[in-house]
Amino acid sequence: MSVKDIVAERFKEICKERNISLNELATRSGVTPSTAYSMMDKNRRDISVITVKKFCDGLDITLGEFFSTPAFDNLEQEIK
Repeated sequence: MSVKDIVAERFKEICKERNISLNELATRSGVTPSTAYSMMDKNRRDISVITVKKFCDGLDITLGEFFSTPAFDNLEQEIK
């Protein structure tokens, strides 16, 4: 699984736990809904660290809390 896939899955997981939609996440984060939905689109999933930070702020979590999961710890190295 790529880092993009894991970022998208992590946001889906948190939204599901908190029973909020992607539209609500976007509103809470001060970004457009299209930004949230493009993050989920496998063909257009480039997402900046600033956007990840905004989503984390909207969820009232730190970047450390967001990235502190085994899925991120187990990513393969990009440089080979």
